[in-house]
Amino acid sequence: MTTIDKTQLLSHRIQVMEESQTIGMAKKARELGAKGFDVINLSFGEPDFPTPQHIKDAAKKALDDGFTFYTPVAGYPDLKKAICDKFERDNNLIFKPENIVVSTGAKQSIANVILCLVDPGDEVVIVGPYWVSYLEIVKLAEGEGIVVGGTIDNQYKPKIADIEAAITSKTKAILYSSPSNPTGGVFNEAELEQLADVLVRHPNVIAVADEIYEYINFTGNHYSLGSIDRVRDQVVTINGLSKGYAMTGWRLGYMGAPKWIADACDKIQGQITSGACSITQKAAVTALNSDMKPTHDMCERFKIRRDLVLEKCKEITGFINFVPDGAFYLFPDVSYYLGKSTLNGSLIQNGMDLCMYLLNEAHVSTVPGDAFGEDNCIRISFAAADEKLVEAFDRIKSALDKLK
Repeated sequence: MTTIDKTQLLSHRIQVMEESQTIGMAKKARELGAKGFDVINLSFGEPDFPTPQHIKDAAKKALDDGFTFYTPVAGYPDLKKAICDKFERDNNLIFKPENIVVSTGAKQSIANVILCLVDPGDEVVIVGPYWVSYLEIVKLAEGEGIVVGGTIDNQYKPKIADIEAAITSKTKAILYSSPSNPTGGVFNEAELEQLADVLVRHPNVIAVADEIYEYINFTGNHYSLGSIDRVRDQVVTINGLSKGYAMTGWRLGYMGAPKWIADACDKIQGQITSGACSITQKAAVTALNSDMKPTHDMCERFKIRRDLVLEKCKEITGFINFVPDGAFYLFPDVSYYLGKSTLNGSLIQNGMDLCMYLLNEAHVSTVPGDAFGEDNCIRISFAAADEKLVEAFDRIKSALDKLK
């Protein structure tokens, strides 16, 4: 009897989709750790701090108060109001509850928007280097991602003129993050004013602003594109609780959007997941309405760690760095090591080879830059304890010194 590879039965959309390399590298690190090796995982974008106690207490109270039933698809009314208040207080974004959709993480919020806007053949201009899921989400919608990047001299931020040059009659959206994952680059007020001018000239293009790292910003200022009056109706602002509140496992993201987009996202979410977790939503109300000191303390700790790892990088030949203004990543250019050989004669041909070498030789997990659209770089998270970071960079230096 003839047998076939059953994976051929899978849909085209899943066959062309790439696995998330951040998740993939973290998985490889866990597998190596399970074999008894002391692996330092610097591949995951996850704060190592516990969720603040007052937020956990609110979750416990929600359980005791009986919030264990299905939730409204777009979120509880008190949470939507808290999000509106947060947007106005922190971002000068004016929304009504009808403009808010709460989802199971910012990733779902982004997917909702793209799936609601993009038809087969439509284009989305993606600011690169980009978060790993952006391009794959556009593929899922059967659209085409048009990546526009910059140079290391400007934290890889592209020129706004280059973003506009990528817009065609097929363009539905511009997608970017600020602070950026993976680079830590931050769009300043002047750059966003220029981007607003681009949107005015292209009124049928929607900007999707991923601001999940808003509170991990070392410049002292965070600017939201949607706060600029002339483009308020062309901007969807994405945010969530994972990074700023150390609530990665709670899975809650949200968007503020023009009502016609919010309604569409409510519709699609209603057919896929329905509403986000009831307990998480009640905890989120407390998070958004409470003292931000724990968040500010985390940001200060991340800044100290950033400076620590930049100093450690000075000991490593061939790492070309810039000072990230936000998030908790270094994104060094490592092209100096491409083409070098390991002691056993294996050739380091690309970022993936280098990351696998560091994992197996130094037992430090990182992520290759091609996952973010920049082949000559790797991403290193500094969301780890100081002593772990020192040990990790010492191991990286030792391993790289062995290449020839």
